Amino acid sequence: MSETSPNLFLVPTPIGNLKDITLRAIEVLKTADVILAEDTRTSGQLLKHLEISRPLQSYHIFNEHKTVEKLVERMNRGEVFALISDAGTPAISDPGFLLVRAVLAAGLDVQCLPGATAFVPALVNSGLPNDRFVFEGFLPHKKGRKTRIDGLVDEVRTIIFYESPHRLLKTLGQLAEAFGPDRQACVSRELTKLHEENVRGTLAELIDYYETNTLKGEIVLTVAGKNPKA
Repeated sequence: MSETSPNLFLVPTPIGNLKDITLRAIEVLKTADVILAEDTRTSGQLLKHLEISRPLQSYHIFNEHKTVEKLVERMNRGEVFALISDAGTPAISDPGFLLVRAVLAAGLDVQCLPGATAFVPALVNSGLPNDRFVFEGFLPHKKGRKTRIDGLVDEVRTIIFYESPHRLLKTLGQLAEAFGPDRQACVSRELTKLHEENVRGTLAELIDYYETNTLKGEIVLTVAGKNPKA
């Protein structure tokens, strides 16, 4: 373990309820030289709520390749950065991996704070086995989508996906076709917010439900693994 002070902090931010920020996260955000934000407008609102005034710099999927080298140079000169995403833990289905890898390759130190991330509460309250699981994040929108799903047909661990409202029914249908309509699953949306909803049932039951119920908000889809005795 490095005894030097971290040059980069990864700081989880609330996925809905603003009270889910940690005291340590607030401390790091108040003392970092620069806060790297996926969307400076979204993060600016959070920082205003927390009464934190620090320099904000944009860091997102469209500019991360171009900015990594310059950020590492600045860290080598002693600047301390805090990386946040719009919601949740940076680098989990959000930008961050490239920067972490580059910082470590430069011999600098990285520290990730514990905190909010959507798939953990979704997994725990799904009622599905959580002793072993696999996180798949977002499925490809088009190319490689069927291949990815087919590769999970024999997966015995609980499977976690992130999905958007307008693609959920398509995903449920494809999973029902590949895994069978009786596979148990849970759709979690608006986690930690006032209208949090967790709908549990078979893939077929979830399809029926969401064909007649409006969907809003980001979604975590948790699907049971294949029964090894089947």
